[in-house]
Amino acid sequence: MTQPFQELRQCGQSVWLDFITRQFMSDGKLAALIAQDGISGVTSNPTIFQKAITGGKEYDDAISRLVREGKNSAQIFDALAIEDIQRACDQFRSVYGSTKGADGFVSLEVNPHLARDTQQTLSEARRLFRAVNRPNVMIKIPGTREGLPAIEQALGEGININITLIFALQRYQEVMEAWLNGLERLSKSGKPLSSVASVASFFVSRVDTLIDGLLEKQKPVGYEALLGKAAIANARVAYAMFLKTKASSRFRALAVKGARIQRPLWASTSTKNPKYRDVVYVEELIGAETVNTLPLATVDAARDHAKVRAALPGDVKAAERVMADLSKAGISMDQVTRQLEEDGLKLFSASYDDLMKSLEVKREALKVSSR
Repeated sequence: MTQPFQELRQCGQSVWLDFITRQFMSDGKLAALIAQDGISGVTSNPTIFQKAITGGKEYDDAISRLVREGKNSAQIFDALAIEDIQRACDQFRSVYGSTKGADGFVSLEVNPHLARDTQQTLSEARRLFRAVNRPNVMIKIPGTREGLPAIEQALGEGININITLIFALQRYQEVMEAWLNGLERLSKSGKPLSSVASVASFFVSRVDTLIDGLLEKQKPVGYEALLGKAAIANARVAYAMFLKTKASSRFRALAVKGARIQRPLWASTSTKNPKYRDVVYVEELIGAETVNTLPLATVDAARDHAKVRAALPGDVKAAERVMADLSKAGISMDQVTRQLEEDGLKLFSASYDDLMKSLEVKREALKVSSR
């Protein structure tokens, strides 16, 4: 019997895991997901690392070693994260090899506090890419207005980039423009295009969470029919934009030189509303040349009962009507997506700050115990 993840691969979609811890790699669980389910990548973010590092004692020995080396909290986190990403990259190296560099990537995010600073973001992306020193690492850069020039330059230097925190269709268009500009820069430099990969992480469930809340608060006429519809419609229109860019003469000219398409990556795909099917953001976003990154609970749910069939591009006109109906109902997607971007940056920054505080407490305690 074919299992859902095999069927997803047959539809042209890769499944990545939105989770990483040191123990999960060392006890063979990640290797099992790769071997048995065909999970073909990992994404991480400051919130994931904050939970991993502060959630138990598995990092204590490494932290003790780094404390003895005189590292501060930021340096400790940097070392721990790079070690974890290197280990994950090594576990996915066979996937990267068997797909000839098309899959098997592991993402590491730049410090979220740099999201509004182009030059520091670029410097950090360069540093992390060199520090991990694996061909299948992707550096995550938030798709803020300030992040776009850094994304373009980094891709132009041959750095694999995962553009994260994309909510707005207009911003997605700008992200694809930055990607094309970056590849054109790389091509002019005479470097090979085939060794550079990129994904555009388009966030999903958070859109429904915010818009559903606004609809239920404002209760415009006919609002019930719009509940739970915004996120999928937004993503469906984004996928149509992706197909248009893929078919463009501009990309075709790069593809002839070996360029890989920048795949849409569906992020934030766990279902926040218990009234909705727990795999709705899996089933409704299945399309060729896409990635869906799932937390562990959603991986388990999808394996158990996801119904797989090609869902994209689907009825794009219907998706556009949903967007138009939301506007008529008083929902401004511009305002919603701006708020979601700000909220996402605040969440990741808060997780980073909480991690620094927790590491400082551990660092001081370990310093005292070693005296």
